[in-house]
Amino acid sequence: MKKKLRINGHSHLLPYPEEIPQFMKDKEIFWVDEERKFMLQKNWSRPVTDSSFFLKEKLEWMERFNIDHAVVLNLSQLYGNGLRVEEMKQALRFQNDFNARVQHDHPTKFTCGFVVHPGFVRGALWEIERCVEELGMRLLCLPTHYMDSIGTWRCIFDEENEPIFEMASKYNLAVEIHPYDGEKFIKLENTSWRFHLIWMLAQCADAYHFLTLNGYPDKYPNMRVCFAHGGQLAQINLGRRIQGFDGRPDLFEGKVHPRKSVGHKNIFFDTLVHDTGSMKLLVENQKPQQIIMGLDDPYPLGEMESAPQSSYPGKILDLAKERNIITEDQYDDIWENNVIKWLCGDDEKAKQELLTRIKG
Repeated sequence: MKKKLRINGHSHLLPYPEEIPQFMKDKEIFWVDEERKFMLQKNWSRPVTDSSFFLKEKLEWMERFNIDHAVVLNLSQLYGNGLRVEEMKQALRFQNDFNARVQHDHPTKFTCGFVVHPGFVRGALWEIERCVEELGMRLLCLPTHYMDSIGTWRCIFDEENEPIFEMASKYNLAVEIHPYDGEKFIKLENTSWRFHLIWMLAQCADAYHFLTLNGYPDKYPNMRVCFAHGGQLAQINLGRRIQGFDGRPDLFEGKVHPRKSVGHKNIFFDTLVHDTGSMKLLVENQKPQQIIMGLDDPYPLGEMESAPQSSYPGKILDLAKERNIITEDQYDDIWENNVIKWLCGDDEKAKQELLTRIKG
């Protein structure tokens, strides 16, 4: 019997302090202190809560928890919102080159994403082309919201960004949609971690709203979008969106009915929903084959080993199987086949190449 792979579809990696270019620190864009205790930006710092933020320690962590392969997303701090154009380009290029090197040096362990800034579409298209053609990367990381060139905040699935989605479909790319920067445009005091605990999930729901209303899953058939954190509020919100669409059709002229995208083969969600009630709703709404394993390691809101939460990586999925929310086969698919399907779509050659790379 072939070994079942355990692939984590939502992971993050920090560069070691010495790998971050000096200009990033000089301009206060992003850096890590020499003791590896904090990640920093201008007027912002966040503790490094686990040693597995870094490469060698990440590999040891994966070994300890029997994780064969991880999909490494970009760091949310490097979406480049609000930076001057040249600084933004340099910062994003550093992130993409760093991720490309990690994938190149550890092909059996990591598949890495690259990031572009949608506020500058032409530059974004050049960077997509570079990352795919020159660096061999096939996963595009995008924020739920971004600041455009005149300082207005927009949803990623704004029609202005259709050239990006067209290119993603042309290259058969997987796309990760991840929230961040809510406190920059939601006019509330940043207290009690509200932007991570509540507004990030609302940001995902907002992006899902416009992806589906604009009919992009069918318009761009070779682009497969995965929402971070299970797109959690998008699940509980589905009935309200359907009723709104039916009740006020005047507000949705030319838009696609929300029902059409439920369980769509080009829309995926990760498992990081924190409790089995939410997991059950995700399974019932979107079908198990649209769910991928996502640990969001090593952040404290990820699925990490934790005594207070009696938690460990993979716990929610184990509980879902135990409580008959998913079957044994669905459990295995969420860890392996569904992640492969999100990354490669229907391209059998790409699937085989990825599996060969993982298995070394």
